[in-house]
Amino acid sequence: MPKITYLEFNGTEHVVDVPTGLTVMEGARDNNIPGIEADCGGACACSTCHVYVDPAWFGKLPPKEDMEEDMLDFAYAPDPARSRLTCQIKVTEDLDGLIVQMPEKQI
Repeated sequence: MPKITYLEFNGTEHVVDVPTGLTVMEGARDNNIPGIEADCGGACACSTCHVYVDPAWFGKLPPKEDMEEDMLDFAYAPDPARSRLTCQIKVTEDLDGLIVQMPEKQI
């Protein structure tokens, strides 16, 4: 089972096993990780699961689709190079070790 590291804005680290097939957002929700609110439940209809992907991992993720790009416009302090919505990242074995950092707040 892939391990995903969630870093809170204050530096607190949470390393959790996330089953393949779930999203990075579902992994956070199911493990009570603070900082990912996921108000829309994963429908890509809000930006409250916004994270910054560790630079070592960004190129290993599938590209953003147009809907995710549009929703990131509503995120708090988006970074065009590193911001992603965790509801749009499906966990695979290839993501074992993925590191994501939460912004200071979600909108």
